[in-house]
Amino acid sequence: MTLNPVKILKQSLTKLSLIRDFLLASLLTGFISGFLVVVYDILTKLISKFLYRGDPLETIHNLPLWYLVLIPTLSILIVNFIVSVDKSVKEYGVSEIAEIVEKDKEMITIKNLLLKIIASALSIGSGFAVGNEGPSAAIGAMIAYKIHKLFKLPSQLIKPIISVGASSGIAAIFVSPITGIAFALESIAYNFVKTYLKFIIVGSLAAFTVSVLYLKPFHFIFSAGREIDLKYIYYTMLFIPFITFFIYFYLILQDKILYLLNLKLFNKFGIIKDLIFAIIGGVTIALIIYINPYAGFTGHNIVTYLINNAYHIPFLLIIEILLLRIIATAFSIYSNAIGGMFVPLMSIGALVGYGFAELLNLIHLNIEPFYFAAIGAAVFMGVLMKLPFTSIVLALEVTNDYNVVIATGMSVAIISYLTRLNFNLKKFNTIDINFTNFKLH
Repeated sequence: MTLNPVKILKQSLTKLSLIRDFLLASLLTGFISGFLVVVYDILTKLISKFLYRGDPLETIHNLPLWYLVLIPTLSILIVNFIVSVDKSVKEYGVSEIAEIVEKDKEMITIKNLLLKIIASALSIGSGFAVGNEGPSAAIGAMIAYKIHKLFKLPSQLIKPIISVGASSGIAAIFVSPITGIAFALESIAYNFVKTYLKFIIVGSLAAFTVSVLYLKPFHFIFSAGREIDLKYIYYTMLFIPFITFFIYFYLILQDKILYLLNLKLFNKFGIIKDLIFAIIGGVTIALIIYINPYAGFTGHNIVTYLINNAYHIPFLLIIEILLLRIIATAFSIYSNAIGGMFVPLMSIGALVGYGFAELLNLIHLNIEPFYFAAIGAAVFMGVLMKLPFTSIVLALEVTNDYNVVIATGMSVAIISYLTRLNFNLKKFNTIDINFTNFKLH
């Protein structure tokens, strides 16, 4: 059999042309996704300021209680109406994108995406404790899908380009390119790591380049870099049972609320059950943010304050916000608030870590609260979303401090094992609780 040099050359040129087109498509996907994610984030902030007549963290206590009850309740009723019109608004998030990539499911339409963005912006803007990574991933995925058609790329590249788009959206909203890439690889594009990693990196970095101009990343101003202080390693051994308790508490409380309200109280109401949940959720969120505004919304501000020690927060106030945020997160999920759980879980973990350090300080062990706030944020998210690698990358990229990274890695590994003994955690905090070890009354 003789080799045909002309044929081989044509095949090589075709392959190079395809790589060039896919690289260009990845770059374009990243830039457009980054821009639209910025628009989505700005829309969320504008809605929040409009509803609460300014920055809600500053204006809430100046507003009448009836108004505070009306805003989240009316907002979540609108969100539930949108969900009733289009079920994919509720279902389409990070985990669904992963399923599309893996199982060749039908891609979301522009109409679905717009409804999801509106529902998510209204949910977050009105005070519900959900994050914005799900819609951001959806924005990137849709842009990638459209660019695939525009470039007329082969059908075999549809799933890889969707992975690029989703990772671009996540990198943009996190304003953290490496964390965004790690999250996308661990949760969405794991089947394409070896072959398509370079394109995912290109898309994510392009999206980050846009978002970093307009959005604020997490910063850790106390980094000691590669200097190891062994006291943080020792205290981590005490921190592991402490944060494990709160992870168990979060899971049990969340599932008890669902079990008691959904199965025992409202199951008989049939199709109006979601309506009842929405009203209860709206009123609950209103009361929570009336008590303390930091207990609602995404939790981005509280994480920033805690890891940078913006001001001293007393131990009892930390516990108050922590308990309120756990309740707010649970009710937000059950009320059909549209959004993700990445930053809300980080905020709970940061509160746990800060509270742990304050407790040690009360007994004169002298520990800096901001360190354990950073550790707790990464650990709580990593364990409950089953993203251990992402949690370590997050700790490294945000803090650039080996004390935080080592403590995070040790804690996530041990607590993930302990949590699996009693809970069946699926990715993205979908919980199947094991009732064999306790009874609900």
